[in-house]
Amino acid sequence: MKAPIFKRFNFTMALQWLIFLPIILPLCIVFGAFQGIMTMVEKMFQRMWVDMEL
Repeated sequence: MKAPIFKRFNFTMALQWLIFLPIILPLCIVFGAFQGIMTMVEKMFQRMWVDMEL
């Protein structure tokens, strides 16, 4: 049996996305930037350590 092309629109799920997206999106951006900063600082310290050993 073939699946229907158009599914019923889930209004409660759409409402949840509209409510929580303004909260989730900035948090993801902030934590992603923080993770990127921490990764670059770690790489910088590793590079400094390697350079000082030579």
